[in-house]
Amino acid sequence: MTTTMSTVAFHTLGCKVNHYETEAIWQLFKQQGYERVDFEAIADVYVINTCTVTNTGDKKSPQVIRRAIRKNPDAVICVTGCYAQTSPAEILAIPGVDIVVGTQDRAKMLEYIEKYKKERQPINAVGNIMKNRVYEELDVPSFTDRTRASLKIQEGCNNFCTFCIIPWARGLLRSRDPQEVIRQAQQLVDAGYKEIVLTGIHTGGYGEDMKDYNFAMLLRDLEAQVKGLKRLRISSIEASQITDEVIEVLDKSKVIVRHLHIPLQSGSNTVLKRMRRKYTMEFFAERLNRLKEALPGLAVTSDVIVGFPGETEEEFMETYNFIKEHKFSELHVFPYSKRTGTPAARMADQIDEEVKNERVHRLIALSDQLAKEYASQFEGEVLEVIPEERFKGDPESGLYEGYTDNYLKVVFPATEEMIGKIVKVKITKAGYPYNEGQFVRVLDEANEQEKAAI
Repeated sequence: MTTTMSTVAFHTLGCKVNHYETEAIWQLFKQQGYERVDFEAIADVYVINTCTVTNTGDKKSPQVIRRAIRKNPDAVICVTGCYAQTSPAEILAIPGVDIVVGTQDRAKMLEYIEKYKKERQPINAVGNIMKNRVYEELDVPSFTDRTRASLKIQEGCNNFCTFCIIPWARGLLRSRDPQEVIRQAQQLVDAGYKEIVLTGIHTGGYGEDMKDYNFAMLLRDLEAQVKGLKRLRISSIEASQITDEVIEVLDKSKVIVRHLHIPLQSGSNTVLKRMRRKYTMEFFAERLNRLKEALPGLAVTSDVIVGFPGETEEEFMETYNFIKEHKFSELHVFPYSKRTGTPAARMADQIDEEVKNERVHRLIALSDQLAKEYASQFEGEVLEVIPEERFKGDPESGLYEGYTDNYLKVVFPATEEMIGKIVKVKITKAGYPYNEGQFVRVLDEANEQEKAAI
């Protein structure tokens, strides 16, 4: 008698951390002999990793869950992630959902599946996340993506900004053991990754829950101890977390890239106060100036929320002018959307949708202009790019796309063999959303090591 291998399919909604965690959950299934299939295929188990950052996220998750149930009514349906953590009862009310796990105890998912198969009773495994003080180890030795590896270093957030539900979905800040971070970074480099992206819910807050260790020390230790690491990227860092010590580490580092994502949210002190953000514009400006001294050519990208309750035209213009003056290299612009359960959703003076959209368009136009200006400084320069895939705009053209250390997207002639390697490329035509480049040479690591030894 031949037993067929069980199959599992995943669907991930939301942020990079969720994508990282899906990969980690897949590793657990893989160890138990499961085969991974596409979400559109018939599978024995479906895992839906949900998001709850916006009300829209909450609406999308049940749609995806129902799609899996329709696909195979006999499958075991597991729902995990942030929406599962904040609204387990709503999810269990969907006929066909079998197991709900929040943003902890995901390592027990396979036990729950076995239990469900025996007892055929829905399982609600969501506990009180606010009581959790320990980082949950979830290992990812390699990724489906061949070029950039994410490395999750912390979980949760203590900030409680008035627009944000995340602390309720992820709990309070907890940092991963530095030895585990270094061990996994080495594992990723050994698996062939040239670039590691440090990620988390509140990445720069790493170490705030530790006694004698902090984010700057982790950056220093990664560079000193991980053999063969070429590029280290920080997925996001708050202005308040950019300490003098962090700036000093960035200044001296040979591997940390010239790109930081620093969420601004608003460029107006009065709006920041209503958002309960932990900095003023004066402080933010001073940090940016210090960073640009330490890292000439630094790209600073940011998130901005437009139309926060009570935002006047003057407050919006303060944001607009701040961004223009400090020459951010690209923005992610979001119209404020009410998140049920947050203080901002209950605030008076909600802004009209038309006003929000008009402001969003103005900021996006500014972002496009600033992105072009930033890129134009590098026209004619030779930069290092890691090719990721064929150029999406024209897959048959022999062109490939990838990112420079300072996060410029470059399209240039390359070959399949170059994917994941570091390649020298001359920027022939700067632009946005991408720059055109000319291949110079593949960085030969043997030579690099010889040079380093001399």
